[in-house]
Amino acid sequence: MPLISPTAASGDRVRCHIGLSYDHTRRWRSVWAALLAMTAMVAYGCFGPGEPVGPGAAAAEEATKGVLPGLRLPWPAEGQASVLVDGLGSLGGLGRQEPVPIASLAKVMTAYVLLKGHPLARDEPGRAIEVDKTAAYESVSGTETAAPVRAGQRLSQRKLLELMLLPSANNIARFLARWDSGSQKAFVQKMNRAATDLGMKNTIYTGAGGIETTTESTADDQLKLAQEAMKDRTFRSIVAQRSTTVPGSPDPIRNTNELLGSDGVIGLKTGTTTPAGGNLLWATKVRAGGKERLVLGAVLHQRADTSPMEASEAAQDASRSLIRAVRQGLPAALTEGESRT
Repeated sequence: MPLISPTAASGDRVRCHIGLSYDHTRRWRSVWAALLAMTAMVAYGCFGPGEPVGPGAAAAEEATKGVLPGLRLPWPAEGQASVLVDGLGSLGGLGRQEPVPIASLAKVMTAYVLLKGHPLARDEPGRAIEVDKTAAYESVSGTETAAPVRAGQRLSQRKLLELMLLPSANNIARFLARWDSGSQKAFVQKMNRAATDLGMKNTIYTGAGGIETTTESTADDQLKLAQEAMKDRTFRSIVAQRSTTVPGSPDPIRNTNELLGSDGVIGLKTGTTTPAGGNLLWATKVRAGGKERLVLGAVLHQRADTSPMEASEAAQDASRSLIRAVRQGLPAALTEGESRT
């Protein structure tokens, strides 16, 4: 019989069971076994049955309640998360609001700045922009997410925004930054000024695409941006698209957000690298309190330092759980809150 048999994996609640033989003919072996068992318990962090251990427990202890304390949400076991109802307020959050890499969530700010400087009506394609050699070369580099474009190809502003936001093309993000400001460095200054204006005090942008690990933010800050970005009808319509196309390319290019089209989800943006882990900004519609409400959420730093596939799945799974809990619980929580006032 093992001395220690944890009933759950690290990061979950663990109970430690001690199995000792009290055969009097082997008394000293039992004493040594007891000592070893206690040592193992310390190593596992299991003193006190049912005590939470690991990074998930630390995050869970930092969960905060929002404007509807009766609504309990299934916060992820690690990283950061935050949820709010537009026009109502925060539904709470989890994890210390300390800056972490956000990967391609940076492209939400890139799109926000571009649409502020070059606004489009919802169905307007915008001006035709000629693709430069750098964007074309980077589209076949194979080292990062990119969209297939050719030097000299003319694509509309909207089409380029679609290519940046849906498949998360870094080459297009940097190209649009150069088109807008002459250089990515100059455009990043605009991004950081916009972050300051939005009150994103724990955010720094160092690139238009987000591949740099030095681009950092928090869940709360990303929701401040998401609220403003979703006010733009063009942005809102683009992030709701499941796919787009590139002239000359036969295959559709799919949106990396696999939650679209289910549970009322209408956006928003994925972001995954090994250092940043899985990140997802999401938007869903919920009928509650007699009207349709926009609910926004941010899930950051899921399964960092693992494979991008594992990290992305973790972020989407955590987001799906939050979305379903909000859709199920928000109507009743609002009714209960109104009855108390």
